[in-house]
Amino acid sequence: MPFVKDILNYRSLAIVGLDKNTGKTVCLNYLLRRLNQLKATTGVTSIGVDGEQTDAVFATAKPEITLYEGMMFNTSELHYRKRQLLSEILAVDEQRTSLGQLVTAKALTCGKVLLSGAATTERLKKQIQLFHSMGVSLAIVDGALSRLSLASPTVTEAMILATGAAVSPNIKNLIARTKYTCRLIGLPEVSRELKQQLNTIESGLWAIDDNGLAHDLNIASVFLIGEHTESLFRYGTTLFVSGAVSDRLLRILASQPNAGRIRLIARDFTKLFVSPEAFADYTRTGATIEVIQQSRLVAVCLNPTSPKGYRLNSEEACKALSDALELPVYDVMRPDSVKIP
Repeated sequence: MPFVKDILNYRSLAIVGLDKNTGKTVCLNYLLRRLNQLKATTGVTSIGVDGEQTDAVFATAKPEITLYEGMMFNTSELHYRKRQLLSEILAVDEQRTSLGQLVTAKALTCGKVLLSGAATTERLKKQIQLFHSMGVSLAIVDGALSRLSLASPTVTEAMILATGAAVSPNIKNLIARTKYTCRLIGLPEVSRELKQQLNTIESGLWAIDDNGLAHDLNIASVFLIGEHTESLFRYGTTLFVSGAVSDRLLRILASQPNAGRIRLIARDFTKLFVSPEAFADYTRTGATIEVIQQSRLVAVCLNPTSPKGYRLNSEEACKALSDALELPVYDVMRPDSVKIP
């Protein structure tokens, strides 16, 4: 797959699933196998537990994670003891988790592991830094269901999105959900000058005037914005939300008489907790959304099977998704089904 060599241009990568059983582990195993062939120095960890043999919800078989000699990995003490390979311990985190201390080790042989790494983005950042200090050129983070925060560009430089039949057995619904997520991931960045200024702001709702200067609107929470609409635009119609962006916020802004001139800035796409309906209503007015830092989506991977028993035609689904997204879509189990626009 051509995207593997593209990944080597980055120092960290997140694999994120749109839903459970969308093929993240299959994608990870494919990447690890190819990176081993390319002799890339790789480190891997996870938010959540990945590599278990059986799905906890559907009781179906799941692919285990295979590491190769020389790869580094980070997992909990409990799961480190269950590894099926020889390894050398390189570091042990002093902080404990519910599964014990976090162990960073180097695989001395090829074998299978369970990964259960850092549970917070701050600890994840430190683990990625630790990997790099040990000579790792690419740190990979395997995601957990609904944990898009690990794909924030403040944590990892690039991401792979896994989608498939588990999201929806209906190809139109699958395309709609995947396309919406890709649209959020691809929201445009603000200018470098504005980015530098907004990166220093840690909380609150701010307005940007015509000279590019930020002003604190002194609104304690975006949930209180409805009580301050009369003074919301006193510095102009460009607003910056340092925290989460919700449906409620978009609907309040969309209802304003000057909605078509509103420019909303978020930190990155992982801060947008908005439904497709609210997003569509907001943008339909002419209002826009930008981000301080855009995420780099390097590939979309498809799992055509669902644990509920239904299956999409891989080639047709890859082509339909690729045409809709205007991006390459890969079924890593079937390279012949790849469609590259």
